[in-house]
Amino acid sequence: MTRTSGGRARRRRLRFDGWIAGTGTASGTRAVLGHWPLSPFGAFSDVMVEDQDGHRTLLAPTRQTADFVAATYSFDTVRVVPVQVVTEGRLWEVAAGPLEWRFAVGPRGPLGLALRAVPGAVARRPAWGALTDRPASALLDGVRTRGSAGGDRREWYGARDLRPLAAVSASWEGADLGAMAPIAPPVRFGFGSVPRTPSLVRVTSTVEVADTIGESGPLGGGHPAEP
Repeated sequence: MTRTSGGRARRRRLRFDGWIAGTGTASGTRAVLGHWPLSPFGAFSDVMVEDQDGHRTLLAPTRQTADFVAATYSFDTVRVVPVQVVTEGRLWEVAAGPLEWRFAVGPRGPLGLALRAVPGAVARRPAWGALTDRPASALLDGVRTRGSAGGDRREWYGARDLRPLAAVSASWEGADLGAMAPIAPPVRFGFGSVPRTPSLVRVTSTVEVADTIGESGPLGGGHPAEP
């Protein structure tokens, strides 16, 4: 965290630790789940959806989390709705307002095994996200591990595991979205997309934001931060 010369503002790095799952569907709708057991806002999950026409919707469980995510990424519509994630072994069930999404996780491949070997303390550091940005982009089309979606926020991703999705079923407002498909075209929520192949990634995300000393709102004291 860095204070400005006037001592009135500073930069703060907020850490989110959990999983990101992404899938395409035969209908053209693509969905990205962020499941965060550890975050500055406590445990929560959110879902970003881009439909076949390119309309981007955020589904978040509280106004606080919706405001934070919407200030970090780009959406056409933001909806505050209950978001529930239930896991049982390889099976995940997501219920988020109009979206019902179930998926099964397959066995990890060579890249997943390699990421599992990276020590957690290393993967959590922003410097690791900066170092892996070019290799990630070369190995996984559209994927970036550092960047900004606009404004004064910066972000780093440290991946710690990667597993493909083996099966997906999803519906939007009761209408079936069709079979699992590649995430094509890439989603346009932030500075990069998720892997083109539907997958589940274990990840630590670090978001650097402008903060004000003495602020007692969502970015005030009492939340975990990167030094």
